[in-house]
Formats: sequence, structure tokens, C-alpha cells
Amino acid sequence: MTIVRNRIGTLLDRWLYRLAGPEAGEIVLGQRRVFIVPTSAGWGFAFMLVLLFIGSVNYNLNLGFAFTFLIASCAVVDMHLTFRNLAYLHLAPGRAAPIFCGDMALFELQLTNRRKHDRYAIWMDFYAHAGTVAHAVDVAALDTSTVTLGVASTTRGWLPAPRVRLVTRFPLGLLRAWSYWQPDLRVLVYPHPEQGAPPLPLVTNSAVHGVGMAGSDDFAGIRAYRPGDSMQQLAWRQIARIDPGLGGMLLTKQFEGGAVSELVIDFAGFPRVMDLELKLSRMTRWVLDAEAARLPYAFRLGALNLSPAHGPAQQATCLQALAEFAPA
Repeated sequence: MTIVRNRIGTLLDRWLYRLAGPEAGEIVLGQRRVFIVPTSAGWGFAFMLVLLFIGSVNYNLNLGFAFTFLIASCAVVDMHLTFRNLAYLHLAPGRAAPIFCGDMALFELQLTNRRKHDRYAIWMDFYAHAGTVAHAVDVAALDTSTVTLGVASTTRGWLPAPRVRLVTRFPLGLLRAWSYWQPDLRVLVYPHPEQGAPPLPLVTNSAVHGVGMAGSDDFAGIRAYRPGDSMQQLAWRQIARIDPGLGGMLLTKQFEGGAVSELVIDFAGFPRVMDLELKLSRMTRWVLDAEAARLPYAFRLGALNLSPAHGPAQQATCLQALAEFAPA
């Protein structure tokens, strides 16, 4: 029964609402995409018109006829203005920044008014989506307005924007005009960083030439400090001799033949019985911690094998791989 209901809903969307999937680029709300019906106040207004008309006929009241047709013409004008407030509005998707799972996904939507009349009180929300909040927007003549709608994220990966509903009751509230739009917009949801994760997985390897930790053999000299160097490697005696007024700088001890400490974030290093989402959550936390400490790190996940580095590009590549990861 549910499958049949969903099938009927899909056919209705395609035939009545002109929706056949995400709509790329800018779209226009033409006449066939804007629907209008009376509100509860509008039905009450119509009932009052019927009573006025019947009373005017029964008592042959010319003034009653004039009043009835006057307010009926106001309703006709209201119908035109309500429809015009939404029709031929141009809609386009904006930006959608990546988020972490559990955060609110924010979708930026742009409304462009290429007509010479202002548009008022257009309410926008995500149709049939729990927890969505409607936002009202005005769009001046020959101008563009931006609205940001949010929806809670529950799983990692790509989160497409739900169907957008635009509603207006301007100016009198007797009629309700609405339209639907399925923007081609999505947000990348990273795994949620694990709270209380273990320390960064530093791996100690032997090397012919490298930067050793404290206690390494064969002191080789002094070099300028590089981001990621341990505080224990700083050459404090030499640093103290440099006059700060002459542009003092940090110096690091360099060793030969010592043990080199590397930071490797490797999916294969986790136990097989460990939950997949917990693995990805822990790797996300380690990537963020390494970036916060400006430590170069190698990253291995599936077919992706990145050399040690740090920075926005390294972080974005790793987090996207974690978000999109699907085990074979």
C-alpha cells in the first residue's frame, strides 16, 4: 500500500507540480507552477458575499447590490495581486557549506524579482520536513533576496536539499498562492568527531636523516623552527642568545640516524571488530586535532593514500573521503 501511495505521489508531482527531480540552475515560477485557493478567511468572505447577494435580491436593495459587487471586485483584485506576488519569480540555488553530522545543514537560496513591482511576505520552508522553520522574505523590484533554510543532519555523506515550498497570502489574506521547487543543491556531511578520542597515533620509524625526538643519537646541528616540531626539540640555549629586539626566532635541534616520529592516520590500523562509524568518527577527530596542532600527517583510507602534509587542502580531502567512504 505504501509503495502504491508513493508511486501516486510521484506521478502527481510530475503532472501537477511539474517536479521531476532536482532542477539545476535558475528556474522561473511560470503560471502553471503557481497554485491559488481561498483561505479559511476567504471562504468566510465568500459566504458573506452570498448572504449579501441573497438579502439584496429579497429586499430589492440597490445599495446592497452596489456594496456586494464592490467588495466582490476587491476579492478579484486580491486574487490578481496574490497570484502576481509569486508568479514569474526567479529562483536559484546558492551556497551550502560542509558540516559535521548532527549539525544543522544550511542551504542558501536566492530569489530574484525581474519585474517592476515589489513582492511582499513570501514564506519559504522545506515541505513535509519535520523540524523545518518557515522564513518570510520581501523582494524589491529588480532586486535579489537571499534566504537560508536549515535542516538537521543525521547521517554522513551528501545531503540533498528537500523540496522547497513558497507560500504567500499577500495582500488581504483571502487567498493562498503556493508553489514548489526542488533545487539542485546538496551539503557534504562529515562524520561527527569522536568525543574523548585517544591521542594522535604517532609512529616512530628509524631513518638515516631525520628529525628525532628528545634523546635521539648523533646531534647534527640547528635549523629554523618548522610547524609541527616538538617542543622538546627546541634549542632553548641557542634561542636565549638571540636578541628579541633584532627579530629573535625559534630554533630546532636536528639529529642524524635517530628515530623519526610520524603521524599516520590509517583506517587499516583499527581492529576489524570495531564499528565502522566509530572508526570514521575517530579519524575525523584525529584530522582536526592534527590540523589544530599544525602537525603534518599521512592519511590512508581505502584506495586513498596521502603523503604527510597539513593545511586546508589536506583537511578538506581527508574529511570528504571520510564522508563518502563506503566499505567494499
